[in-house]
Amino acid sequence: MMKTTLFALGIAVMSTTASAATPPCSPLLDVEVRRLAGQEVVNLCEAYRGKVVLIVNTASKCGFTSQYEGLEALYSKYKDQGLVVLGFPSNDFANQEPGNEEEIEKFCRLTYSVEFPMFEKVSVKKGAASPLFERLAVAGAPYPKWNFYKYLIDRDGNLVDHYVSFTKPDDRKIVKAIEKLL
Repeated sequence: MMKTTLFALGIAVMSTTASAATPPCSPLLDVEVRRLAGQEVVNLCEAYRGKVVLIVNTASKCGFTSQYEGLEALYSKYKDQGLVVLGFPSNDFANQEPGNEEEIEKFCRLTYSVEFPMFEKVSVKKGAASPLFERLAVAGAPYPKWNFYKYLIDRDGNLVDHYVSFTKPDDRKIVKAIEKLL
């Protein structure tokens, strides 16, 4: 009996320790989204808890589309240190993402060798925005006014900053902010 009691106490202590080590889900990222061109649904908080997150609304036929290259370079350089870039295609601006999700995925992979996670095609405009972009707005960021707006989230799931389309992924202020959070 004594052995069973100690064993039970050991499990209780271990599970308390494990729970204490896992930060709670951030309301900002506690949202489910579907992977691009797939059926898998991902809770962003559970999947990327404890990571620095850069969220970007993307488009394949935009003057800023070449930023995919810079986003992939950021992801490749810093992913082992805890950065993840999350792409969300949107057709909200001038019909610059007209394709279906399979076409978008193929374009991203073949044209820009995108390996960072891409998710379902969403709306990002005020009044019709997906839950994630609504939460970003509630947290204090503006709704995107064009493609390739970037939102930086710290390891605790807090909005740190946002960057407009003209701010390239390799801009010193983005890189410096990411490095500070890592």
